[in-house]
Amino acid sequence: MLVSTAQLALHLNDPAWVIFDCRHDLMDVARGGRVYREGHISGAHFASVDGDLSGAKTGANGRHPLPAAEVFAAFLARHGVSAASTIVAYDDAGGLYAARLWWMARWIGLTQVALLDGGLPKWIAEGRAVAQEVPVAKPATLRAQVDSSQVWSAADVLGHLSDPAFALVDARAAERYRGDVEPMDPVAGHIPGAVNRFYKTNLQADLTFRPAQELKEEFNTLLGNKSPANVGHQCGSGITACANLFAMEYAGLSGSKLYAGSWSEWVADPARPVVTPAR
Repeated sequence: MLVSTAQLALHLNDPAWVIFDCRHDLMDVARGGRVYREGHISGAHFASVDGDLSGAKTGANGRHPLPAAEVFAAFLARHGVSAASTIVAYDDAGGLYAARLWWMARWIGLTQVALLDGGLPKWIAEGRAVAQEVPVAKPATLRAQVDSSQVWSAADVLGHLSDPAFALVDARAAERYRGDVEPMDPVAGHIPGAVNRFYKTNLQADLTFRPAQELKEEFNTLLGNKSPANVGHQCGSGITACANLFAMEYAGLSGSKLYAGSWSEWVADPARPVVTPAR
C-alpha cells in the first residue's frame, strides 16, 4: 500500500509501473496542473482531481462526484495502465489527493496500487530529480470491474444513522466538523452521529504515514471496535475521506466504505438532518 521513495526510484524506467501526480488545491483548482508543469517525478502523468478523478456535478451530487467507472478506466488505460500494472500515486499533502486515485483504482478492480510515502516533498528533500517533460504513454487495455459495495449513497448513510452497529467518520478539520467555520459549502455542521478524525492525524511531521499498529489502536478506540465493513468515511466532497479509508486499510482494518457525495451532497437536500453549531 505504501511505496518508499527509494523503491520508486528503482522503478522509474519500469514499464510495469505507472506513476500519477495528483497534486491539487481545493481553494485553487488550477494549482495541480500548474505545479505539475513546473516539475514532477520523471515519468509521472498528471491526474486532475476536478477532471480525471471526478464526474459531472448536478448540484445535488456533491462537489466531487465519482465519474463513471468506465470513464475512469479509460483515463488509466490511456496512460498505460493495464490489470497487470503497478500504480503509484503521489501528491504534496500527505496523500490526501493521491488516496482518491488509490481508492478509485481499487473501486474498479485494481489491486496493485500504492501511495508514495511522504510524497513529492520527501522525494525533493532527498535530492531526487524532478522533470518537466510530459511522458507519452503507450495505451493499454483495461476493463472496469466495479465493486459497488465499496460505496455508500446518501440513502445508505440515512439508513444507518440510528443503527449502533454502524459508524460514519468525518475527515474534515475539527472546526469544520463542529460547524465553527465552513469555507466551501452552504451549510455548516456535520451529519448526525458522525465521529471526527482529521485526516492529518494519520501522518507524521514529514508527511509519511504513522505506524500501522498505532493507527489501528486509534481507529478501534474511535469506532468502538465496530466491524470495518460497517464503517463509512466522508468529508466535504469525498476526497480527504479516502485518506482515512486508506489509513484504516493500511492498519489492517479492511472493508470500510466511502460516502462519495459526503457533506456537500448531504446538505444539497434540506430534508436531510444536520447537526449545526449552537449560536
